[in-house]
Amino acid sequence: MRILGIDPGLAIVGFGFVDKTGNKLTPVQYGSIQTEAHTPEEERLLHVYEGMVQLIDRYKPDMVAIEKLFFARNVTTALPVAQARGVLILAAVQKGLPVSEYTPMMVKQAVVGYGKAEKKQVQEMVKLLLKLSAVPKPDDVADALAVAVCHAHSVSLNSKLNEVLRK
Repeated sequence: MRILGIDPGLAIVGFGFVDKTGNKLTPVQYGSIQTEAHTPEEERLLHVYEGMVQLIDRYKPDMVAIEKLFFARNVTTALPVAQARGVLILAAVQKGLPVSEYTPMMVKQAVVGYGKAEKKQVQEMVKLLLKLSAVPKPDDVADALAVAVCHAHSVSLNSKLNEVLRK
C-alpha cells in the first residue's frame, strides 16, 4: 500500500510517499511544492493544486493522509493554510483517494510515542524509521513523512480492530 503524507501550507507543502509492506515502511519520494511569496494568492493555490495532481498521477498513492489545521499559535496564517488544505484535499478526492486527517499531536504520538514531542525528535524518528541518511529538509517534508508514518501505523491498528470486531 502506498501512502501520501501531506504537511499543508501556502508557501511550502511538504509531501512524502511511503510504501507499507507488512510492518516495513519504505520511502518512495519526498519533497515540497513551493510558491513565491509575492504572487497573488489564487495563483499560489493553483500552483499547489496542479503540483499535487501531478504528484498523485506520477506516484499513484492508494490513500492520502494530511495534517489537520492547527492555528493556536498564528491565526494570521490559518486562512491561507486552510485554503491550501482545501485544494490539496480536492486534488486527492478528485482522484478517488481516501483522505485521513491527523492532528499534530496524533502524528507525534504515532512517530515518537509522545504527543508533546519536540519537532527535532519527530524529525530524527522519521529519519530512523524510514532509514534515511539525513533529516529531510525543509521541515515540512519531514512533517509530511511523519504524517505518512502515522497513517501507516493507524491503518494497521484499525485493520486489527476491525478483524477482532468481525469475530
